[in-house]
Amino acid sequence: MSAGGRQLRPALVILTLHLCFYTSYQLAELQVCSLCSGPVQNGTAVGRFCTSSAGRTEGRCCLRNDNTSSPEYIIGLDLSNCSLTHVENLQEASTASMIDLSLNPIVNMSDSVFEGFIELNDMILPANVDCPGGNTSWEKVDVKEGNRLCRGQRNVCNQTGQMSFNCPENSLCAPYGPGFFECSCADNYHGYKCLREGEFPIIQVFGPLGASMVLVSILLWVTQRRKAKSPV
Repeated sequence: MSAGGRQLRPALVILTLHLCFYTSYQLAELQVCSLCSGPVQNGTAVGRFCTSSAGRTEGRCCLRNDNTSSPEYIIGLDLSNCSLTHVENLQEASTASMIDLSLNPIVNMSDSVFEGFIELNDMILPANVDCPGGNTSWEKVDVKEGNRLCRGQRNVCNQTGQMSFNCPENSLCAPYGPGFFECSCADNYHGYKCLREGEFPIIQVFGPLGASMVLVSILLWVTQRRKAKSPV
């Protein structure tokens, strides 16, 4: 597999998106937890992991939050014995440390499904399915009792003699899931391939964007008020 790299957006973009969607994230139902009927069983690998990690189960997920002000996030996902033939969008579980996909007749599972799963350290798969990113992306790979066990996701940026990563000059390599990496600009550099030196022009970039959002919000508010006041 050829690992993919991409340049990180400035931290402010991430913060802005987080603030915009924080409320909707809290209220939205985690659909990945209901991809299969039934709850996480206490005797399963994910069930035992959830108990030892002080999490709580909801559907096929183990959830936890680090403090009362933060929303819960998925630390374990149990989709074993769910008759899955294809594994596709699991991005809601990108914070998971353990995922169990055993006892499924999986015929197609792309490595890109787990791009961004930087916390993933334990996977249980059918024996005929390879670990995401290949064996070189994991500290230990075993096949036991009809399951393939992938343990300890490796930091691909630290491997030598396996793959060649070419992050641009003035940038840093960071892991981005099994077999994936991303490049982020070093301090005081930004822009395409981190070629621009100096502080990121926050006001010039986000000023017009913020003004546009405010204007659109005002127009929508005025429109809704007019509709509310119009006679039936």
